[in-house]
Amino acid sequence: MLFAFSSIAQAGDAAAGKEKNSMCVGCHGIEGYRTAFPEAYHVPKIGGQHAEYLIKALEGYRDGTRSHPSMTALAKTLSDQDIKDLAAFYANN
Repeated sequence: MLFAFSSIAQAGDAAAGKEKNSMCVGCHGIEGYRTAFPEAYHVPKIGGQHAEYLIKALEGYRDGTRSHPSMTALAKTLSDQDIKDLAAFYANN
């Protein structure tokens, strides 16, 4: 199991993810952040989350198996490599 996680994390480039982070950090980089779109809710801080989870979540938003208007719109702009890079960045922060 650790081997599978390591392979996924290594597939992404954390430095590249840091460069691509601007669309994420405004919500997910602020501890205790709440937003009002599409309704009031707490936005999770994702730093330190497992890369595999982040990849699956972003893929889910992109392919429609997970639903959230803001996340779906953002995820649809991401390539597979973008997703891996962002996951590697957040997993290490």
